[in-house]
Amino acid sequence: MHLLRPALPTKSLFALSPLALAPLALAVGAALSLPAQADGGAAFDLPSVTVTAKGYEADELDTPSATLRLDATQAPATPSVGSLFRGQPGTAVHGDGSWGQNPVLRGLKKESIVLQVDGVRLNSAQPQGALASFASLGLLDSIEVVKGPGSVLHGSGALGGAVNLRTPEAEFSDRPSIGGRFSTSAGSVDDSVGGGAILQLANADHALVLGATGRDVGDYDTPEGRVDNSGFESGAFLLKYAFRLADGHRLKLNVQGQEDRNVWYPGSAKPGPNPALGTLTIHSPRQERELYEVAYEGEVGPGTLETSLYRQEVFRQIRAWSSGLERNQVWNDVTFITDGGRIQYRLPLGERHLLTLGVEAWEMTGDPERFQYTPPLSDNAVATSPFRNGVIESRGVFLQDEIMFDGWTLMLGARYDSVTGDADVKGSGPNATSEGLRNESDTLSWSVGAIYNASPMLNPYVSLGSAYRAPDMRERFEDAARGDGYFHIGNPQLDPERSTSLELGVKGRSERGEYRLAAFHTRIDDYIAGRITGATNAQNQPIKRTENLDRVEIQGVEAGFVLPLDGRLAGGHWQLDGSLTWLRGTNKQDDEPLYQVPAHEATLGIGQQPPAGFHWHAQVRGVASQDRTADIFSNGTERTTPGYATADLGLGWRFGPAAGLSSLEVGLEVNNLFDRGYREHLIDQPEGGELLAPGRGAVATLRGRF
Repeated sequence: MHLLRPALPTKSLFALSPLALAPLALAVGAALSLPAQADGGAAFDLPSVTVTAKGYEADELDTPSATLRLDATQAPATPSVGSLFRGQPGTAVHGDGSWGQNPVLRGLKKESIVLQVDGVRLNSAQPQGALASFASLGLLDSIEVVKGPGSVLHGSGALGGAVNLRTPEAEFSDRPSIGGRFSTSAGSVDDSVGGGAILQLANADHALVLGATGRDVGDYDTPEGRVDNSGFESGAFLLKYAFRLADGHRLKLNVQGQEDRNVWYPGSAKPGPNPALGTLTIHSPRQERELYEVAYEGEVGPGTLETSLYRQEVFRQIRAWSSGLERNQVWNDVTFITDGGRIQYRLPLGERHLLTLGVEAWEMTGDPERFQYTPPLSDNAVATSPFRNGVIESRGVFLQDEIMFDGWTLMLGARYDSVTGDADVKGSGPNATSEGLRNESDTLSWSVGAIYNASPMLNPYVSLGSAYRAPDMRERFEDAARGDGYFHIGNPQLDPERSTSLELGVKGRSERGEYRLAAFHTRIDDYIAGRITGATNAQNQPIKRTENLDRVEIQGVEAGFVLPLDGRLAGGHWQLDGSLTWLRGTNKQDDEPLYQVPAHEATLGIGQQPPAGFHWHAQVRGVASQDRTADIFSNGTERTTPGYATADLGLGWRFGPAAGLSSLEVGLEVNNLFDRGYREHLIDQPEGGELLAPGRGAVATLRGRF
């Protein structure tokens, strides 16, 4: 875990070799939202501005929803992006190794949240691995999170909310300018080293951002020993360019790439169907993400027009390694390509009325090529592709109306989407079929929210809305064995999941402190899951068929605060911070707890954060035991997780301008200070064993700006 500084509201071509980038310095960030950051940070900036909640820059105190903004400019170089969500209110992390760290919002995992990079949806249909790990912290400025139903602006999948990973913008300057940042760090618990840099050039008509990062992460240690095959190598780059067409009009180019190598998923380890196979473990020798985007922004008529066209490719090599035969028993290569576009027009209707109209369309294609040895102990490689030439097309139109009264902000939204799924072939061998694979569904999403600005410290709000999630390719078309011991059969005729959520909250921010409190209830109908059929396949594996089940319900309370102990939040040095997350989920179909709901947890931290000189922060995180397990749904594979508590300490020194730099800082974090052995409930566990969290480790960081 990495300590995060509390900051409540304030208004590739191809990826590069990590070894080649190791000498570079990485500029990465620690969270500006609750809880606290180990190495400190500057005084809080007021106000807090986010883009993801409304589709344009807006203060959180004018937004009737729960939002979170993490500043990604000071965290250590080597963690995955998702790790920053650990300990944040209303969030958790679902992992399958060091590389795979995916954010969870209010108990809903990656299929049920929309993950974006610079507002572009990141799609992939692989069950193994984390989407958030396909972006590098060293290239990010901030991470914006909107919790609760978000389909009006973000479309399919936004049941739990949306996460937007934002890289630096290419901004014009009145006179020629050059700037940037760098950082490098090394960790003891995993013998990690990482670094990166961002360079920004600008004048009145041109702006350029160049960035590169590299990481080399070894196997990590726990109090009970080293976790084999938990390291990885990664390199990434960023290129952004903006050209001023005329006053108020700009053309933008965004190119990104990342390559990861030797990624293993230790939590996937399962005994093979034949004892001679030993243990089967999923790993990826190579995986890549590439993004190409062209966008235009301009003042057109009385409003603002924003358009974007993009292509994003995610390539993955997925292998199942047999420890008994010391070879890959199953291998799969697949590229998921998403082509999309979005047009959004914001029209002011007077000083207190803003109307947003938009159209969005994207198409995702995937054609996995899978082979395995059949029979398992032979050298006979047989094609067993789960489906061929799968495609999902989404087309939607949306409207958002924001009306401001004296002290009140009212937001209304609606969206209509049509999603089509199809494939050439479902399954393989004698059970393959090409009939009945096409399915089209139409869905209406809506939202109503209001916030009342009684004072800077008292801003109550209420929101009610619906969202939806269309089934992905795997749920529609994949016929294959999975890690839960079942042979899963896809269902092309699934209906979309539909959620309805009510949220009540209050938040505030002034020099006397910051806080947020929210309670919510979410109901999801036509929940997509695997139903046990009682039948078996030819290999005597029990069968689950993917179907729409009855509803599930999730209730929760989340809170966080920052309290200056010397009177003022901005400019104060001593600060107390904390957070609380309470969640409960129920599967009404099986009348049991919902599968893999995060445990209740709380954090408490204290520290000194002066703008210059010595700074420090200490934090305790306590997590309750999770004994509400989905025994029927998981076939007994979801285990009870004991409660635990960990302590972290961070300290450092800010030098201010030095050696030709505008700022220079050194820091040291000590995580899991007392070397506690524990496991997270949402970390995938190998069958018959435990995958513990990292033990005590120190991370040294050097960062600067110029």
